[in-house]
Amino acid sequence: MIQFRKINLRVAIVHDWLTGMRGGEKCLEVFCELFPDATLFTLLHNKGSVSDTIEAMDIKTSFIQNLPKAATKYRRYLPLFPKAIERFDLAGYDLVLSSSHCVAKGVKVSNTARHICYCYTPVRYVWVFFDEYFGEFNPVERAAISTFLKRFKRWDLKSNEGVDFFVAISDNIKDRIKRFYDRDADVIYPPVDAGGLKPSTTEEDFYLVVSALVPYKRIDIAIEAFNRLGKRLVVIGTGNSEKDLKKIAGPNIEFLGWAYDEAIKGYFARCKGLIFPGEEDFGIVPVEAQACGKPVIAYAKGGALETVVGINKKTLNQEPTGVFFYEQTPQALIEAVRYFESIKDKFDPVALRSNALRFDRALFKEKIKKYINERV
Repeated sequence: MIQFRKINLRVAIVHDWLTGMRGGEKCLEVFCELFPDATLFTLLHNKGSVSDTIEAMDIKTSFIQNLPKAATKYRRYLPLFPKAIERFDLAGYDLVLSSSHCVAKGVKVSNTARHICYCYTPVRYVWVFFDEYFGEFNPVERAAISTFLKRFKRWDLKSNEGVDFFVAISDNIKDRIKRFYDRDADVIYPPVDAGGLKPSTTEEDFYLVVSALVPYKRIDIAIEAFNRLGKRLVVIGTGNSEKDLKKIAGPNIEFLGWAYDEAIKGYFARCKGLIFPGEEDFGIVPVEAQACGKPVIAYAKGGALETVVGINKKTLNQEPTGVFFYEQTPQALIEAVRYFESIKDKFDPVALRSNALRFDRALFKEKIKKYINERV
């Protein structure tokens, strides 16, 4: 058992916002388990939106919390986020652990504190996915947003000076941190409850998508591909693209909306395979699918390259866990699905689960604990 060296360590945890339990919040939950006496600083907190472990923390919010409609429209206050995060008083803390995909890493830290940033990504819409987020805006709006983001970039780069150590969620994000921030980062993969999932040999005649329905996830590619294939596709998730996706979907595509984890596990267990058409920073869903013994058909970019073992000459001595497609187009996905169906007997549910266990929650907890202990 790894013990923290300084028993009376004063710890501040900083997280961008608390509005739901997504991948970042599952990491945050582990941080809260490691440091239950820490103070948790966040821009805003919608009470009851996160797990009991997080809700039980001593939570401090910023002035964003009290702005009109902040609970649901908080992203409109992005220009105020840097000022809000810098106003937190972290004097007297020995360790600052920021859990950041936006501005959390920008907190002001005393000279005597260590600041470790667990980084999900440099801000996506600032550095990598501007068109995916703002492509539908008119030219005037895009120009205004672009002008603001130039200022935001300067702040984002300046704020890195307060970070002692970056930890990236994947090699993909490690590369982004180096490319955009010119900083080195260590990699500790985020936690997936792989141990709590069971491999299944049940197979019904449908493929599965589990995703937020937003533009950069590229669920439109899956819809168009399965319209042409005529095969059944079940889509679990909600988002601002939902109406548009439903309009282009054929009768073979079923939208289930939001679902509880237990229901999603049931669909993992029964599907033929998971369709993963977007470029993700890491991507927890493909790991969950593999933990249930189900292969993944994924776009060959981003985190999927680290979590899915694609079948090719290089995997002759390693059990494959999925099939990649290399162009982000419906036709490329169609060809990948057809290829997958021709080699389905190559996938072993036990090997799929074994690959997923590399990312298990218990392993993440031990690794992050050891990392902090060594740095502090």
